[in-house]
Amino acid sequence: MNAQPFLRRSVLVLGVAGLLVGGAYAQAPEPAPQQQDIHSDKKDIRQDKQDLAKDRVDRNADQRDINHDRRDLAKDRVDRNQDQRDINKDRRDLRKDDAKYGVNSAQAQADRKDLRADRVDRNKDQRDINKDKSNLTADRTDRNQNQRDINKDKRDLHKDRKDLRHDSRTK
Repeated sequence: MNAQPFLRRSVLVLGVAGLLVGGAYAQAPEPAPQQQDIHSDKKDIRQDKQDLAKDRVDRNADQRDINHDRRDLAKDRVDRNQDQRDINKDRRDLRKDDAKYGVNSAQAQADRKDLRADRVDRNKDQRDINKDKSNLTADRTDRNQNQRDINKDKRDLHKDRKDLRHDSRTK
């Protein structure tokens, strides 16, 4: 009885069996990475929802700023127009007082003082209008950027949900 051929065959059979098992194990899908992928997709979805909520808050705040600036702009325009009407009235009064009392009369000097004050008010209101216009433009730019962020977050959320569905199906 020679044990050597028996031993060789046994080692050879075990080696081939090991190769077959190793090959089958290598081709089998690994459950751990797939679970990790699903977990990652769920985490991405949660993060996208948070980003979406923050962007909506920012957009709504910018819209409130826009509405506030529009109201300020309208009020400043009303003030400026009233000051312009006052200027026109003071100019008429000044012409009448110059013709009636003379150029250097007390009434004419008072009308000139009123006219100057009304022009200062009108110019201040015009500066306020210009400032409100620039604020309004900046707020609109911010709101539009936040809306673009919202749209991007929605697309990301959609893609992440799609990935999650795909990963769940291939399980």
